[in-house]
Amino acid sequence: MKILFIGDIVGSPGREAVKKLLPQLRQEFKLDFVIANAENAAGGSGITSRVANELFDAGVCVLTSGDHIWKKSEIFEIINEDKRILRPVNFPSGAPGRGGEVFQAESGIKVGVINVQGRVFMEALDSPFKTALNAQENLSKETKIIIVDIHAEATSEKVALGWYLDGKVSAVLGTHTHIQTADEKILPQGTAYITDAGMTGPYDSVIGRKIEDVLERFLTSVPVRFAVAEENIQLHGVVLDIDENTGKARSIVRVQKKLNE
Repeated sequence: MKILFIGDIVGSPGREAVKKLLPQLRQEFKLDFVIANAENAAGGSGITSRVANELFDAGVCVLTSGDHIWKKSEIFEIINEDKRILRPVNFPSGAPGRGGEVFQAESGIKVGVINVQGRVFMEALDSPFKTALNAQENLSKETKIIIVDIHAEATSEKVALGWYLDGKVSAVLGTHTHIQTADEKILPQGTAYITDAGMTGPYDSVIGRKIEDVLERFLTSVPVRFAVAEENIQLHGVVLDIDENTGKARSIVRVQKKLNE
């Protein structure tokens, strides 16, 4: 089956890219299922009900997240009700929502999705390795196709998780740093891997924010509100071809599409 994973959606420009470019990508790659990281989709930080529904209506099947999942208070009202919105699985017991779930594509094929957050240079959550493995063991009772979004700062942590889960999941895909890496590969035991799937939003920016705002912060060290940029909107991500019988990846292809190209 063909699965599109969309890198971090940033604000309204990112959502616009998804709405306008996803139909083209569905046709081009004959997609069966779409996953998107949306932790920055509402005003550049967080997720709201309106934003989530906008993306679901555009054709996204599952929304993953990361360290900004709790930025909008509305998330606490919806994350327990809508299983299509995931938070990192390694938040301690008692946190709202879920970090892994099995979904069904229109074809009837079941797809497991796990969202996990790194700890290096980030908040000290539970072990991403142990919690991701536990989630994989639970989801594998229902499906062999399992996609992992590792939302992390450190390249080393993402790479290590890829090797740790090789052969146990279909793909380990990095998010959070907003810069698409060129290290896509199939690991020896059949797991597709990339360190970062990239960003969906304005590329004439500093990882989605207005250049002048970020420069002022770097130059003065004074707190500055980082507004979402608006120019050169692109959708970045990867398309996976997964063997439906074994759950192993056949290929991983990077995607970079410009809006209005």
